[in-house]
Amino acid sequence: MSGDAGEGLIDADARIQERMDELEEARKKARLQVQHGDPEVLRQLQAMKLARTDLERQLEVTTHEMRKKQLQAALADLDKQYQALQKKPAPAAKAARSKK
Repeated sequence: MSGDAGEGLIDADARIQERMDELEEARKKARLQVQHGDPEVLRQLQAMKLARTDLERQLEVTTHEMRKKQLQAALADLDKQYQALQKKPAPAAKAARSKK
């Protein structure tokens, strides 16, 4: 029976860790939403993060030197686009500036 109790603790630990990860992801999303307010900008930022993860994965497994250069260039371009989008003012900030 002690084996069952140990498995229960492991399952509980796994559920707790999953919940902590979910909460952290929700906090990150909320911070981005507060910063950008615009759901379209938020969607684009999230899509860029996913694209970056995919490009990094491809870069890790690629052996062909030309393909590595292409992937590195794509990552650099994606990073520039991400930074530019992050600097884009939220709609509320634009409205506040236009009222002045």
